[in-house]
Amino acid sequence: MSGDFPVALILIFGAALVPLFRGVVRSAYMLLLPLLAFGYLLSVPLGLHGQIELLGQTLVLMRVDKLSLLFGYIFLLAVLLSVIYALHVDDTMQHVAGLIYAGSAIGAVFAGDLMSLFIYWELTAVSSVLLIWARRGEHSAAVGMRYVIVQLLSGMFLLAGGLLHWQATGSIEFGHIGLTGPAGALILLGFGIKSAFPLLHNWLMDAYPEATPTGTVFLSAFTTKLGIYALARGFAGTEELVWVGTLMAAFPIFYAVIENDLRRVLAYSMNNQLGFMVVGIGIGTELAINGAVAHAFADIIFKGLLFMSMGAVLLRTGTIKGSELGGLYKSMPWTTGFCMVGAASISAFPLFSGFVTKSMIMSAAAMEGMTFNWLVLLFASAGVFHHAGIKIPYFAFFSHDSGIRCEEAPRNMLVAMGIAAALCIGIGVFPGALYALLPYAPDYEPYTASHIVAQLQLLFFSALAFAVLMRTGIYPPELRSVNLDSDWFYRIAGAEVVKSFRCALQETRAGLAEAFAARAITASAYIVRHRRPDGLLLRSWPTGSMALWVMVMLLAYLLFYYLG
Repeated sequence: MSGDFPVALILIFGAALVPLFRGVVRSAYMLLLPLLAFGYLLSVPLGLHGQIELLGQTLVLMRVDKLSLLFGYIFLLAVLLSVIYALHVDDTMQHVAGLIYAGSAIGAVFAGDLMSLFIYWELTAVSSVLLIWARRGEHSAAVGMRYVIVQLLSGMFLLAGGLLHWQATGSIEFGHIGLTGPAGALILLGFGIKSAFPLLHNWLMDAYPEATPTGTVFLSAFTTKLGIYALARGFAGTEELVWVGTLMAAFPIFYAVIENDLRRVLAYSMNNQLGFMVVGIGIGTELAINGAVAHAFADIIFKGLLFMSMGAVLLRTGTIKGSELGGLYKSMPWTTGFCMVGAASISAFPLFSGFVTKSMIMSAAAMEGMTFNWLVLLFASAGVFHHAGIKIPYFAFFSHDSGIRCEEAPRNMLVAMGIAAALCIGIGVFPGALYALLPYAPDYEPYTASHIVAQLQLLFFSALAFAVLMRTGIYPPELRSVNLDSDWFYRIAGAEVVKSFRCALQETRAGLAEAFAARAITASAYIVRHRRPDGLLLRSWPTGSMALWVMVMLLAYLLFYYLG
């Protein structure tokens, strides 16, 4: 097939027909859409397709190469898993929004020009916020509004940068851009918001835990990974990204350790894993780029699996607070097992997916002599085992027995988690299948004796440290609390500034109104005083005085006329 028809439209247009179906027919139809899109994508040859001439520029709706195909495949797989996971939900808005959101992300991946990218970029923002508002609460409404403002702002930076890039180069092709001027800086800022750069990341921790249990699974797959794809396409080899990613990998660990909301812990964990990918993109070598996109592929699966398990816990218990959970392995054994597979994968245990992807980035950093960055990433690897590999399953399913007894997750949720868990193990045991999809020819062997021993040592001492901290009472307890990081500046300090400005504005308005009222009373009294028979306005004026004032007015008119 020619591939001129954008694969994204299969999901976007298909979503419009979802309200027409009910029950089993609707479920079968939603499962068919990603399968149909995947089959179509397999038939599309490499190259540029769907080209449209507009205003002297060529819009490319389907650029198919190894990088876009890799993200296209994993995004469609994520759609399928998310749809299976959400089959028990009877909410048309969530189903339609999820499919449009996924289709928009896929459209952005295959967009070959900045204008098409911008359109899909903004559509992901508008459709994804509905998954937060679907929670239908006052708090989720406020969170969704903050989320969509940030996402639309990302698109505005992309648009502004794209226009400057067009002006500077005469082209809107979406290829390597780099930090060559204001255009590159603005576009990088737009991509950085999507990728949750430091100080631009708070929307992730704010919004994802507030979405519905199924909505969070959709959200975890697309927005941030679309940002990673855009960085890999436009800014590979940008050295500044190495330091940005290093900071991203390190700082979320400290917040994740003290966080009580387990879905917020996973959001911080996601930020941590994104840091590894950004480092790989910044290094820019073939091994590093392969590692970044391979880790993005694996992260969509194992992070989705962890969000699925926590969504099942939230569905059955009504809470996701670590301080209120514990002992759920007795009621939800399958969910417990699947969660532990996800935890092992994100922690990079041998024979699990994270082991064969994250190590590529670490090896690339070491080969380029980035010793400090490598050490920080090593620390971050140990940290993610603490907060995602141990803390999540421990406080949710083990720890103290909370006394909660509930049903196991719905069957469709278990099927989705089972498939994701099988993929985590399959990629870890047979990494060659994933390596064959990477943008560059793979030349990396993860299962070397030194790598296995070093990783097992790291995991062993991390587990030992966790056990010692727990036994000695040093590990931060799970408390009912809300933790803020840099979002304090706009959620607390910003709110206070707005409140102070509003009070000052009201006081100024009241003062001006009072002053005007006083002046009006004075002017009224003056007019009344001079309207008496002997007053200035009613008394008789000599003809000479009138002539004098007419002359003055004429001279003033002539003066202003010539000056003008």
